[in-house]
Amino acid sequence: MSPSVQLNIFSTMLGLCVGSFLNVVIYRLPLKKSMLEPRSHCKSCDKVVYWFENIPVISYLFLKGKCSGCGVKLSIQYPLVELTVALFALMVTPSNLNISSIHEYAFNLSIFSTFVAIVLIDLRYKIIPNVLNLYLAIIFLISSVLYRPPVFWLSGGLFGLLVPLSITYLFYLIKGKVGLGGGDIKLFAALGIYLGPMGIFLNLSLSCFLGAIIMLLLIAFKITKRDEMIPFGPFIVAVASFQIFMPEYFTLVSRFLIM
Repeated sequence: MSPSVQLNIFSTMLGLCVGSFLNVVIYRLPLKKSMLEPRSHCKSCDKVVYWFENIPVISYLFLKGKCSGCGVKLSIQYPLVELTVALFALMVTPSNLNISSIHEYAFNLSIFSTFVAIVLIDLRYKIIPNVLNLYLAIIFLISSVLYRPPVFWLSGGLFGLLVPLSITYLFYLIKGKVGLGGGDIKLFAALGIYLGPMGIFLNLSLSCFLGAIIMLLLIAFKITKRDEMIPFGPFIVAVASFQIFMPEYFTLVSRFLIM
């Protein structure tokens, strides 16, 4: 077996393990439960999940998507999150191992995993936990301090914080309702550290544009009501993912939309 194949297998296995832990974070973090205790258990019958029932993807298939104790159906989210993170980990696996490639790999995998957690938590609970935004801010700050001038990440962070905050405040004065939640504003601030002022401006513009389109479609198909608030974090993350992981495609799309 060639070293590249071995590296791909290792990366895929790592992605599966990260995805498995991510499922714990997604479930426990919004409920303010410990990540370590108690052991994983069935939400319906409280049966403890044994280690061989907690193997990413394989255990779900072996158990046929059901609890071995009470037979209640398990959420398809578990294997989907594990497979999604594993696929991403495989896609960003470096071809050569060196300090630079390992740093880039760890950065991409950690950011993508946090994005997945933010999207699923925001969709379910309509909140973005502070600890996730803080984690992103720290990772982005470390990377920006190493590779970007101070004016770039300082101005980007301030722009990402103050502009959405000002827009939300004006919206509240005019409509009497809160536009963006505090978690969304903090997410913009964290992203601004890495994307810079122009990058976060594009994210703010395009995420609002994308959110408006989706909202109109949901209203048109009567999935949601006009005055009902929808989570905005997924739109921010969707645009940010293109900016961070596919910058070439994002540049083409943004130029087309601006024209």
